[in-house]
Amino acid sequence: MESTFRTPDTSSVVVGVDGSDSARAAALWAAGEAVRRDRPLHIVYGGDTDGRALYLSAETIERVRANGRQLLDDTAKAVTDEHPGLPVTTEFSRANAVDSLHRAGTLHGTIVVGSRGLGGFNSLMLGSVGLDVAAAAMTPVIVVRGTGGAQETGTVLAAVRDEHDLLHARYAAREAELRKGRLRLLHVWNVLQSVGEVVSMLDGVGEIAGVHEEALQAVAEAVRAECPGLEVQADAEKSVSVAGVLVEASRHADLLVMGGRRAPSALGIARTLGRATHSVLHHAHCPVLLIPRTGSDFGSGS
Repeated sequence: MESTFRTPDTSSVVVGVDGSDSARAAALWAAGEAVRRDRPLHIVYGGDTDGRALYLSAETIERVRANGRQLLDDTAKAVTDEHPGLPVTTEFSRANAVDSLHRAGTLHGTIVVGSRGLGGFNSLMLGSVGLDVAAAAMTPVIVVRGTGGAQETGTVLAAVRDEHDLLHARYAAREAELRKGRLRLLHVWNVLQSVGEVVSMLDGVGEIAGVHEEALQAVAEAVRAECPGLEVQADAEKSVSVAGVLVEASRHADLLVMGGRRAPSALGIARTLGRATHSVLHHAHCPVLLIPRTGSDFGSGS
């Protein structure tokens, strides 16, 4: 269960802006996160001028650049007004927003995006850029949701499926320590799916529950051993909807941390989010931190 993956205390923060209210809120939230981590904030605007150069006039491209740089300056000022000591850098990228953020994330660390951009589809709970960034990222991604004046709870919530989720439980523990708060590990299992998987080995729901509880407690004990000063609560629940339980639990958390498990495409390349992860990103009541998964970590449940 060991990993060399970067943890939040060594990761700078990158946030994407596009002029939307959601992106501005994400930038301010990202600034607070950067302060907690004692790391700089890097603000990115993906102008996509290279991709549109063939059908836009030189004057239009220059206007896009000027507007983008003005937006970066305005956002940087808003951030430094609220956090005067925070180091802030800005970047106007000629690539599209998704590619710009992925590249910046590789260089700087955690990517932060708002829950909805300028696409104009108010019925979408998470915009297409946010979904694409989260689905293909190889670095941690935070989707900022539900922070409109909500009172802080002091709780960081981590979704745990099995012992392989120790990595993002560690991320959640670090986030809880940064907030001087507590950590809640939550394991949700679908009783119907679980019976189908292990019916030949176990006689009843009670035994199935025991297996799930054992996996959760193994993660909890590992976190407690590594973070002896942190309050760690471990809960297991059964439900027909993993996402539904996580979304409801997010009402009482400042951050939800989960593995960004992705479903392989027909070509075997993971480019789409699993069902539970997708639903949580659309409906969570607090920001969601996704820790990317690869290879054997793929699963159908999230």
